[in-house]
Amino acid sequence: MTATTPSPQHHKSKALQPGSRRPAKELCSECGLCDTHYIHYVKEACAFLNQQFNRLETLVHGRSRHLEDENETYFGVHDTMVAARKKVPIEGAQWTGIVSTIACEMLDRGLVEGVVCVQNAADDRFTPQPIIARTPEEVLAAKVNKPTLSPNLSVLEQVERSGMKRLLAIGVGCQIQALREVERHLGLEKLYVLGTPCVDNVTRSGLQKFLDTTSKSPDTVVHYEFMQDFRVHFKHEDGSIEKVPFFGLKTNKLKDVFAPSCMSCFDYVNGLADLVVGYMGAPFGWQWMVVRNETGREMFDLVKDQLDVQPVDSKGDRHQAVQQSIPAYDKGVTLPMWAAKLMGVAIEKIGPKGLEYARFSIDSHFTRNYLYTKRNYPEKLDSHVPEFAKKIVSQYELPE
Repeated sequence: MTATTPSPQHHKSKALQPGSRRPAKELCSECGLCDTHYIHYVKEACAFLNQQFNRLETLVHGRSRHLEDENETYFGVHDTMVAARKKVPIEGAQWTGIVSTIACEMLDRGLVEGVVCVQNAADDRFTPQPIIARTPEEVLAAKVNKPTLSPNLSVLEQVERSGMKRLLAIGVGCQIQALREVERHLGLEKLYVLGTPCVDNVTRSGLQKFLDTTSKSPDTVVHYEFMQDFRVHFKHEDGSIEKVPFFGLKTNKLKDVFAPSCMSCFDYVNGLADLVVGYMGAPFGWQWMVVRNETGREMFDLVKDQLDVQPVDSKGDRHQAVQQSIPAYDKGVTLPMWAAKLMGVAIEKIGPKGLEYARFSIDSHFTRNYLYTKRNYPEKLDSHVPEFAKKIVSQYELPE
């Protein structure tokens, strides 16, 4: 993981090549389903062809989310939400390694025969390489997020051919919605789904533009994250952390790098996973864990003795910050860096924290994505936007 990042033209993976089998066309999230014979189910499975959130939530969790409960409206069906971190972190993990630890434990204990996860291509740390990991070593080789469109489901035919009966799949919302629709055709006795929150993925060339535009040393970035302190944290090969204020991003240059699928997605929190692990609802340095059902509880219980755990918290009021961000993003406003740093410091001190920060992030992206869908795919707006997202967006005044 120390090689200099090659130029984008060398990163075109097979799944991202232009092809005829993309029924969602420009809205395709490259989840990998259409690279398999399970493409026959794409009309029902693809979130961008046929949004079926309520039906699938009921199928997976036994009910859909309660919209009279704000936490369920935002974070989906759940039994428990906590903040956690590993007592002994995994070296080189993006956070403390909770996701990798769960996967390794499930393999070690024989609960699953394989883990669908994403390593990186040999010549580039950011080009995703989906695999079925059979050993903890293969799981650990997949640690650290790859913030690019990833064809995780392209390995489903390998699952079928292998004859394995118990599988753990790690993925993001669009991948998991498609997986849930074809799950019954996989011949599995048990499927565990470990989800991560996801927003604003890009193609490999789009990622390069983001890195080149935002980081002082794009070729040495190991990973990055949009964090709770309203800064993008870039970790570099030498271990240093570069922090860039959200409000200093060159929005006018970056508005076109995000995939259309991500700009029309309303499943930030991965509502169809059994267990979700991310950072968005937790204090800085901790992970947010959402147990959605009994299968999720089983995975959480495997590692709880290895974790420090504390209750989730919520402070501040997001509404004014969200309302002000809507026209700013819409118009591509970019502040001078000195002003962006001052604003970031002020908002970090008095702004939303914990679950309120998570709501801030969801509100900001849902209002943006609602406008994007309305303007670019008006015929899909009503059927594509789930009811919980419509309720969230209705809190704000949107431009035409």
